[in-house]
Amino acid sequence: MKRSLSGIQSSGVLHIGNYFGAMKQFVENQNSGKYECFYFVADYHSLTSLPRPDDVRANTYNIILDYLAVGLDPNKSVIYLQSDIPEHAELTWILSCLTPMGLLERSHSYKDKIAKNIYPNAGLFIYPVLMACDILIYDSDVVPVGKDQKQHLEMSRDIAIKFNQQYNTDFFKIPEPLILDDVAVVPGTDGQKMSKSYGNTINMFASNKELKKQIMSIVTDSTPLEEPKNPDNNIFSLYKLFTDIDKQNQLKDKFLAGNFGYGDAKKELLNVILEYFAEAREKRENFAKNKHLVEEILYEGGKKARAIARDKLVKAKEIIGLVGNMYKYYD
Repeated sequence: MKRSLSGIQSSGVLHIGNYFGAMKQFVENQNSGKYECFYFVADYHSLTSLPRPDDVRANTYNIILDYLAVGLDPNKSVIYLQSDIPEHAELTWILSCLTPMGLLERSHSYKDKIAKNIYPNAGLFIYPVLMACDILIYDSDVVPVGKDQKQHLEMSRDIAIKFNQQYNTDFFKIPEPLILDDVAVVPGTDGQKMSKSYGNTINMFASNKELKKQIMSIVTDSTPLEEPKNPDNNIFSLYKLFTDIDKQNQLKDKFLAGNFGYGDAKKELLNVILEYFAEAREKRENFAKNKHLVEEILYEGGKKARAIARDKLVKAKEIIGLVGNMYKYYD
């Protein structure tokens, strides 16, 4: 069975863009029977922006709750924290020593910062190396990515190939992208792509009051209540993510008929979102009340992941000539 691996950075609260862009596919892959799935929270990666410690802890825990709420199952997938597996960081040093500077300088995240006259810290610069280690240390066959993330996986492939050529081996498996072609670009409340950095998100696990506030902030035009409206608007773009074609046509007809305001449409959107995530919201509340169960899931997932990572790292060190033997004394 092929091994699929992916993770989400713990840099903030997840939103419906994260759900449709990644988490929904995580669950589908897990339940397909085609893959052995590994899912982690990339809490090491979040440190490049120097977040407050309390935010790191809260964001990490909340993402795990979100994972479990939407359907990731510790009996079917390995769920763990990146920072619980120190071998990631150790392998990062090894691979950074053979990664060309030019490769890292071509990273979109690095180039974007430079274009904005922001000079990133060393952690952000070598971010792609840590990402490569996240993938390579588990012999991942496929990595689900959107088209905008394809470069990161290509860099991981380049680093793996460089290692294999340098040491005349096929030690690192060359991962393939699992491109999610059918993933919709989820619009934010302002019509741009939904993103925490734009402040235009809708958070599926927010309180009812906060969720309503976010939906009511969706930008619309000034067409009067009584006049027909163009169905191709921000509200409808979100509504169709949660509904079938019949309900979509019903909402279109209401827009075209007139005497149907954007406020009314936003209320319908709120209702379908609450209905869509009703089971997940309940599951999340239950997991939040049972922190010991969440910790146990992470402990067991971390044990499984680390056993694989430790074995891979030991073999990598042998290949490059390091002779330390401390791992021989570990359980």
